[in-house]
Amino acid sequence: MEFRKAGWRTRLKRYALAADSWLDAGLWGAGRRAGEAYERIRSLADRLTVTGGKRLAAEFASEGLNIGIVGALIVLMLALPAFRIGNEEALKNQVLAVTFLDRYGTTIGHRGARHDDSLKLEEMPDHLLKAVLATEDRRFYDHFGIDLIGTSRALLVNTRASGVVQGGSSLTQQLAKNLFLNNERSLDRKIKEAFLALWLETRLSKNEILKLYLDRAYMGGGTFGVAAAADYYFGKSVRDVSLAEAAMLAGLFKAPTKYAPHVNLPAARARANDVLNAMVDAGFMTAGQVDSAKRNPATPVDRKRDSSPDYYLDWAFDAVKELANEGKLGPDRVLTVKTPHDSAIQTRADEAIEAILRQHGPAYRVKQAATVIMDPDGAVRAIVGGRDYGASQFNRATASQRQPGSSFKPYVYAAALSAGLYKPSTIVTDRPVCIGNWCPNNYGRSYAGSMPLTVALAKSINTIPVQMSIAIGRATGETHEARAALIGRKRIIATGHAMGLTTPLTDTVSLPIGAAEVTVIDQAAGYAVFANGGKRAKPYAAFEISNSQGDVIYRHDRDEPEPKQVLSTQVAQDMNFMLSKVPTEGTGRRAALDGVVTAGKTGTTNGYKDAWYVGYSGNLVGAVWFGNDNSAETANMTGGSLPAMTWKEIMQFAHQGLELKPIPGVPAADPKGIAVAKAGAPAPDAGHPPGPGAGHMPRQSFEVLSAVGSMFKTIERSRVAGRPVQVGIREVSAGETRLR
Repeated sequence: MEFRKAGWRTRLKRYALAADSWLDAGLWGAGRRAGEAYERIRSLADRLTVTGGKRLAAEFASEGLNIGIVGALIVLMLALPAFRIGNEEALKNQVLAVTFLDRYGTTIGHRGARHDDSLKLEEMPDHLLKAVLATEDRRFYDHFGIDLIGTSRALLVNTRASGVVQGGSSLTQQLAKNLFLNNERSLDRKIKEAFLALWLETRLSKNEILKLYLDRAYMGGGTFGVAAAADYYFGKSVRDVSLAEAAMLAGLFKAPTKYAPHVNLPAARARANDVLNAMVDAGFMTAGQVDSAKRNPATPVDRKRDSSPDYYLDWAFDAVKELANEGKLGPDRVLTVKTPHDSAIQTRADEAIEAILRQHGPAYRVKQAATVIMDPDGAVRAIVGGRDYGASQFNRATASQRQPGSSFKPYVYAAALSAGLYKPSTIVTDRPVCIGNWCPNNYGRSYAGSMPLTVALAKSINTIPVQMSIAIGRATGETHEARAALIGRKRIIATGHAMGLTTPLTDTVSLPIGAAEVTVIDQAAGYAVFANGGKRAKPYAAFEISNSQGDVIYRHDRDEPEPKQVLSTQVAQDMNFMLSKVPTEGTGRRAALDGVVTAGKTGTTNGYKDAWYVGYSGNLVGAVWFGNDNSAETANMTGGSLPAMTWKEIMQFAHQGLELKPIPGVPAADPKGIAVAKAGAPAPDAGHPPGPGAGHMPRQSFEVLSAVGSMFKTIERSRVAGRPVQVGIREVSAGETRLR
């Protein structure tokens, strides 16, 4: 046994020595071969070694190669997004082209692209092509998509001028930007633009690129492409444009908004003159050939905007784009949209705002106003986003966020009533209340004591909404006053958002009396909840939408969900009862309509910077705002002054001929008032608007009926007083009605 163990150990030692020997030999051999390889490399390097000027050149070449490789890798990395953007589908038109109709089927305007790419490049006038190439890319047919010579020249000119005087982008690069990118000024965009230009040059011929550029470039006025622009600005086919007209069209590529002839004709003509000079400088024409065009500049077709509801169309176009982005309209980009727009109400709203601003604006130091009129279900009939669209396209009705003042209080009351803490008959006390070191005051800086909740809302008492916020919080069990108020405000914010306010409502102690910011259209939508009995009324701009084939691809009543009940029917009725007292017994007396039951609320902010009246009947809802763009203080303007007056002026007209619908929870008007208001056509159905003229009676007929109503009132007053009276219509003529 011991012998066997000894033999096993001997064999193990022998194997270990053999392995060690093999490892040593292998390492020695590898080291020898590495040394030989090193010597060969060293010998080769010695033969390649240069000195003097050759060595300096080699060092520069080596460093340049290293830097070039690194730079290429960085540019390639930045260009990867461009590779993903570039595709054949993107060459197709993806811009919406929308024609808008009013509720009666009459065209009221266009938005988006107005394309006409049916003409071949050979059919376009030679002088138009030369005008475009002279100003945009003279070396278009000589470069590979990036004009290195033109770019270098532009860099030199801009450096000398210490600013951007000349553009360096080729026509192909501009097309790449128009098709795939935006106007962002960044190195990243320029790199993408360059790679996409190369991509276009590999897939399209020069003439195809030029044709695509002429068809897709924005030309101002909602037009895309020279063919659509020629029709819009000159009322003719692009085949027939003169040299002067071609120069004016070519001048639009640089800045279509700035040089659009219907916006600034002198600037457009000056730019056209520059184009004509560029054609001479490029050698495309002689000075004598362009002289006549300079002496007889182009005159565009008159494109006045007086009758175009531009603020409404801007908002409606955004709404249609939202539907398209949600995938509700399919792949077609050419659409026809039938809107709830009411041209008669729109015109009256425009006229009322302008007339009141002209008459009373200077005295109140107020320069701007906005309004939205809609049906209680959210169908928007009219939008005035400011007094002059030509001067400012900013839509104050849909984009401007302003403090609502006391017109915010109905959301507070609705939250308190929804919590089951109050009723219209609840007695509340107007008394000092403070949250921390903030103590609200009333308009008259006094306290009115105890009163029913209805009176508190009609008189717009400031302390009551603050007390409500505390009461809502305390109903949850919170006893600390400030924390209870915080809980209450969160409930109020939630109620406001549920009712249609889309702006962030900043939570401050003064929120219950209107310190947050809202938009005019949101205010109309929020009050529509009261008018329709408690359902959310999201503003909408389309009854139905048809594609380019005429197929109806969207219907609001079919494709949108049923409106959500956001307030109980009882709360809505209670709120309506209280708000109906504002135009009859409260701060909104100037908004009261003759023969029509309405409800609403005034609003005035600190410093008299914003003034509101938001009101409704059973048929229509309207929100009116007055103020200044720079938030300058007005001369003590309140919601019960110009806003209430404007609201009445618009709504009195809008209710002509309507069959009055009741406001839920509010008693109907006296029979005499209804008799006057009901005359005319039935109320239009929101989903299927009536034909032209429905919803309005002639002005003369309305005045006659109003006179009859006044006659009956006179008879009734005389009967009660015991006096005999003889009343009759003496004369009725156009625009005039007299009684005797």
